[in-house]
Amino acid sequence: MSNHTMAPIPEGLNTDTATFGEGCFWCTEAFFQRIEGVLQVLSGYGGGHVENPTYEQVCDKNTGHIELCRIVYDPAKVTYDELLEVFWKTHDPTTMDRQGNDVGPQYRSAIYYHNAEQKEKAIHYKAQLDKSGAWANPIVTIIEPLKNFYPAENYHQNYYNGNQNQGYCRFVIAPKLEKFEKVFKAKLKH
Repeated sequence: MSNHTMAPIPEGLNTDTATFGEGCFWCTEAFFQRIEGVLQVLSGYGGGHVENPTYEQVCDKNTGHIELCRIVYDPAKVTYDELLEVFWKTHDPTTMDRQGNDVGPQYRSAIYYHNAEQKEKAIHYKAQLDKSGAWANPIVTIIEPLKNFYPAENYHQNYYNGNQNQGYCRFVIAPKLEKFEKVFKAKLKH
C-alpha cells in the first residue's frame, strides 16, 4: 500500500511497534500522531478471519476485525508504558463493542501485543486499573497477540488532519483532541 501521508522512518533508527484498538481509528490516529517519539500511525483492521478486508466488509460486522492503529515509535523518546497511558486515558475500556455513538464489534477496545514484554505490561496495567476503581464498570479490553493487520484504505489514513471540517471530525474528534492536548501537553510534538 502506498501512502503519501507517512514520512519514511530514518534508516538505522531503533523503533518498536504498538497496536491498539480504541473505537474509531480516526480518533486513535489523531491522538497518537501528536505524541513526541511516534514516527508513524497506520489505521487498519486486525483480529478477524478475512484476508485484506475492506471498510465495507468490516462495517458489515461479519469479518471479526477491529479498527486498529499500528503505531511505530522511537523507544528512546516515548516508551510503551507511556503509549499505554495514552491508550487507557483516551477511550472508555469498559464498553463492549462501543465507543460513544460508534457501535459494533469493530469498535472493541483491544491491545494486540507484539512480544512478551508488551503482553505483561498490558495485563499488569489492566489489572491495576480494574483494582483502582478508575471506572465504575470492569474493563473489557481484550489483550491478544497480533496475528494479522491489514492497512485500511488510503482515504482513512491521516483522516482527521486532512478532513478537519468534516462533521465527524468537528463534532466528535476535535473536542476529544482538545481535551487530549491539555492532558498530554508535556508529551506532545512541538
